[in-house]
Amino acid sequence: MLRTDTRLEWFVSFLGVVDTGSFVAAAEATHRSQPRVSMHVAALEREVGLPLFDRRKRPVALTEAGAVLAVHARAVLRELVAAEAAMAPWRGGARGVVTLGCYPSASAAFIPTLLRDVSRTIPDVKVVLVERATLDLDQALTTGEVDVCLRPMSPAPTAPSVIGHPLWGEPLVVLHPMEHPLSELPEPLTVAAVAAFPLISIGRLDDAQSSEFEVYRLFREHNFELEPVQATNQPQTLVELIRAGLGVGVTNWLAVHIADTNGVRVRRIEGNCGRRVAAYRDMSRPMNPAARSLLERIIQAPRPPGTRPLPAATDISDTSS
Repeated sequence: MLRTDTRLEWFVSFLGVVDTGSFVAAAEATHRSQPRVSMHVAALEREVGLPLFDRRKRPVALTEAGAVLAVHARAVLRELVAAEAAMAPWRGGARGVVTLGCYPSASAAFIPTLLRDVSRTIPDVKVVLVERATLDLDQALTTGEVDVCLRPMSPAPTAPSVIGHPLWGEPLVVLHPMEHPLSELPEPLTVAAVAAFPLISIGRLDDAQSSEFEVYRLFREHNFELEPVQATNQPQTLVELIRAGLGVGVTNWLAVHIADTNGVRVRRIEGNCGRRVAAYRDMSRPMNPAARSLLERIIQAPRPPGTRPLPAATDISDTSS
């Protein structure tokens, strides 16, 4: 009977005979003496309780039981090789592939400098960038499509195993065409003044979670319910919709910073309900050294222009500003 203390070297010698057709050739292929190979095969046959080779034939041939065992023996050794490969990233420093999820404005304003730093300081780590809308990043993280993700802290991730490291805060701003009634008003613009016009916002019109974005919360804090005429996750699309005269935009500072805003005015708005951004990981899955090194670089990296650093926190479930 095969037991858990069966020696792997017996499988190596056994498969050596299977692959070469003789005990002498197997000894040469496995760098063992021929008597040792014979001893390993004999021990394995005693353990199994069945003959594995028909030694009357030349070259030696597997019995039916031997043929079945050979399949499983190869699988056992393949798993050993796979286990060794899985342990390799923990040896000799960080190395390997890390998948980083991010939303559009941070991808443009923060990620390029981060990747340049990673290529210089941890060159054995390859970062694969996956860009998603904010509300799609949660699923990508919990399903393992990404190892680490950057996303706004509001709406908060729903999975309890997902934790974040606060990075930066940024204000909300209003965008409107040059020739617009809001141009006559001083800054900061009031929410009431902005709410008087058709609005374009971030998110998706058909997703209830969009109502938890910072812009919606800002309007609720001033007793207005934001009902945008259009929404988008792409900063430049937002600007183009405004430039086309479809409405007034309210969005985060980085979205404006990385977009071409020629022909559009960018104005401050009242209130402190800005965007806060964090780097998230899923605690239900182990983090290998490569992913951990990337997360450390993200936390230590300079914040994008126009934002303010956020203090580290052990619990960021509270998304209020």
